[in-house]
Amino acid sequence: MNVKTKHRRRFSLLLLLLSFCAFSQEKTIKGKISDINGHPIPGATIILKGTTSGTSSDFDGIYELHANISPESILVFSYVGMTSVEEAVNNRTTINVTLQENTQSLDEVIVIGYGAQEKKDVTGAVALVNSESFEERSNAQLGSLLQGQAAGVEVLANSGKPSEGMRIRIRGTNSITSGSEPLYVVDGVPTTDTRSINPSDIDAISVLKDASSAAIYGAQGANGVVIITTKRGTTEKPKISFDTYTGVSQVWNTLPVLNGEQYRDLMTEMGQNTNWDLYTSTTDWQQEIFQNGYTNNYQLALSGKTEGTNYYVSAGYLTQEGAVRSSEMERYNFKINLDQKVTGWLTIGSRIAYTQYRDVDVKDNTNVNSGGVLLGALSTPSIIDIYNPDGSFTSNPFQNWENPLASTDGLDREYKNQRLLGNLYFEFRFLNDFTFKTNLGIDNSHGVYDSFLDPFRTGYGRSLKGQAINNTNKDSYYIIENTLRYDKLINNHKIEALIGSVNQKNTWETSEIETRNFASASVTTPNGGSEVIKGTARKDEKSNASFISRLNYSYADKYLITANFRADGSSVFGPEQRWGYFPSFSAGWRVSEEGFLNNANALSDLKLRAGWGIVGNDQIAPYSYLGRAGSGANYPIGGVTQPGTFPSSIENLNLKWEESNQTNIGIDLSLFQHRVNITADAYIKKTKDLLYNAPLPTATGFESAIQNIGELENKGVEFSINTINIDHKNFSWESSFNMAFNRNKITKLVDADVFQGTISGGRGEASLIREGEPLGILYGYRYGGVDPQTGAAFYLDNNGDSTFTPSADDRTIIGDANPDFTYGFTNTFTYKNLSLLVFLQGSQGNDMLNATRIETEGMTDPKNQSLAVLDRWRQPGDVTDIPASSFGNADNSRISTRFIEDASYLRVKAVTLSYAFPSSILNKLKMSALKLYVTGENLLTFTDYSGFDPEVNAFGGSNTVRGIDYGTYPQTRTAIFGLNVTF
Repeated sequence: MNVKTKHRRRFSLLLLLLSFCAFSQEKTIKGKISDINGHPIPGATIILKGTTSGTSSDFDGIYELHANISPESILVFSYVGMTSVEEAVNNRTTINVTLQENTQSLDEVIVIGYGAQEKKDVTGAVALVNSESFEERSNAQLGSLLQGQAAGVEVLANSGKPSEGMRIRIRGTNSITSGSEPLYVVDGVPTTDTRSINPSDIDAISVLKDASSAAIYGAQGANGVVIITTKRGTTEKPKISFDTYTGVSQVWNTLPVLNGEQYRDLMTEMGQNTNWDLYTSTTDWQQEIFQNGYTNNYQLALSGKTEGTNYYVSAGYLTQEGAVRSSEMERYNFKINLDQKVTGWLTIGSRIAYTQYRDVDVKDNTNVNSGGVLLGALSTPSIIDIYNPDGSFTSNPFQNWENPLASTDGLDREYKNQRLLGNLYFEFRFLNDFTFKTNLGIDNSHGVYDSFLDPFRTGYGRSLKGQAINNTNKDSYYIIENTLRYDKLINNHKIEALIGSVNQKNTWETSEIETRNFASASVTTPNGGSEVIKGTARKDEKSNASFISRLNYSYADKYLITANFRADGSSVFGPEQRWGYFPSFSAGWRVSEEGFLNNANALSDLKLRAGWGIVGNDQIAPYSYLGRAGSGANYPIGGVTQPGTFPSSIENLNLKWEESNQTNIGIDLSLFQHRVNITADAYIKKTKDLLYNAPLPTATGFESAIQNIGELENKGVEFSINTINIDHKNFSWESSFNMAFNRNKITKLVDADVFQGTISGGRGEASLIREGEPLGILYGYRYGGVDPQTGAAFYLDNNGDSTFTPSADDRTIIGDANPDFTYGFTNTFTYKNLSLLVFLQGSQGNDMLNATRIETEGMTDPKNQSLAVLDRWRQPGDVTDIPASSFGNADNSRISTRFIEDASYLRVKAVTLSYAFPSSILNKLKMSALKLYVTGENLLTFTDYSGFDPEVNAFGGSNTVRGIDYGTYPQTRTAIFGLNVTF
């Protein structure tokens, strides 16, 4: 290149630069930003499109922007809750803009029973949890998506096992004997099993909390309804997404126990002696039982839509190795969602989900005598090794209680399940305003449980000479729904009417075989045993038929009315009481639409709601009204024993529905262009004709029978507040807080108290059912302290006097497992491409019976004990709260206030830090989205509870026995690393 050419190019570049400067130079644009009523908007954002230059309006809505601006430049004006506006500069120096309210949040569609409504038209108590709320977290099961996210929805994590599902209670427990779990409806198919549902496929969850919204489900809606909608295609271009994460989990808390020397000292004090030279090990059983758990999840999905077709196809794989030795879970998920518009009047669609599920359980909630792993880790002395020289498991020096690894490693066990859940629908549109829909749904599953206890490795196996168990269960369910819907908008009148019929049937088949006396461990199936201990098989059926109807009416988007009526027939009740009738009514008034509030500048929306309805509950065993015959009664006839039957239940042809009468009033308030959104509800639920297994007079020949006896009440207040605290150009901060107060009480029951929740060691029951009290009451003695002269524990009788020998009548209410309130608090911070989510969840005011301490502080047998017993009474004059050891006597460790603890907690449930790659990098990688994230779950727990975990219950999802920890598998602290990719 010669010199002249170089000079020409430099000159051309200079001219180009000067030309650019002429058209794009430092300029100042001023103006005012107002709403449609002329009121200034402070804090609005003004951005020079395509650049990072921008500013904000002041308190009076005035702004000034200094930047390199050309006549072709475009300014973008935006504000939270309002529709953004773009304005070309066109040589102007003053640009005033009017922003209009964006009503998208009010137009948000919420799925309700047999249809959907815009949020502004909903009159019932309905909570919505959409995919945006849980996409920032990795979840293995449905319950995690709801925990702490919806006011009045309590998610009970009774255990931290990978195989353990979560129990959900909506506005309290509604029954004593009948089920209290809500109805789950997955893409129109009711179900009860949520463990196998893949959370990655879920698009939104609607929770119908009150009777006015749930009554459309009648018999099945007494405990609320959780409607799950799975994903559909959203883009015309096919979208491929791949999500994966891996996690490491640990038990967040361990408990201190006696070392070998301290244990030997205690045993000697209790009169137990042996050749201690044979027991010199230092095994840490908690370290042997607890381990690093691992989680791996992979999800691949393809979705898209065309003019007539919408599709979503996914496959997922999840594997979990628990933080307690040998516990694990594995799940394969396949999902196909398809909607096809065949003609202008016919649409056909299907939702099909297939799941293969496998888990290995761990025995907890029992002592080491019965193979309890957690209590075994605490009460097995450290002075023994894991294995004997012959490879068998070691035992306690003074009892044949094998160490906890005999339960985790000495028993082969596995549960497998295959499940097909899906539906096929046909939707016909005719006469412009009518839609007829037929929905056919199925939920079929086949589960197999196998276990094998070989005849050599464990003491229990040697005593049985081996044991093999095979249980199979086959559950079949189908539903047929036919509905006719009418939608019409006439001037300001919007009408939606629905009528239809529903037919459902459940069939259960179970079989079990158990054999013993195995010659070897080479054949692990029941055919390897020569002695048949058990061989049973049974079938059960349940059918429901229903007729449904609904009317939604609104006038001018101000006055809203919804009415439902459902008639249900259930085969579990007697012929004369088979049908139940469930009406509901609700109304709403959007006060913000009235003319007298036109000048209420801060008010974006205000709606008052009120509703009433009746729902039913038939969740009891099939054939409960019949007088049934039992097998296994052998009779001597002619000197020969012959098989026979006996009456196993008494007939009750008048058995009928539980009915729950519910009233709800609520308010929805939105302020400051929807920056602050508040929802509050107050409710009262009265359930009568409780289905209760009540005692019978002995003259009947039966101990008890299912009867309609008793009444139960739940009442409470709940509220949630969602705010957009900051929404600037590069930084935003959003918050969501909810809190719920619920009070439960048995208002009518049979005269006698009912005791449940047995604690081993001859200590009796720890839970009470009594009229006038809530469910979940803890019952026992009032602990007085320790006599300094004898070391014996004393208690307070009914008169408040001290006694060493209290009677059963001296027992009283010592705790309440029901919380005063529950709450959840989520904050999401975003800075450019970084996002931080902090989710807190808690429960306040609930008591826990720490029955683990009864086992580890009782000092009644040769189990190892906790370090707390180092403060035990040892000689006259000792002043302490820990009584003396008492071998073979449980008087010093009765169920009492000594073991009642405050189980309130605040948990840092999840913290997620994520980074979404910018478009400049995505374009080079030919990706639509790429996000990396790290999540910490259960990072911190603030509680005064001294056990493994304050959020557990040894009796699972029991309606009546709650707040008891008896060596229960705790929840874990987990670190998760994830990647989301979209093409």
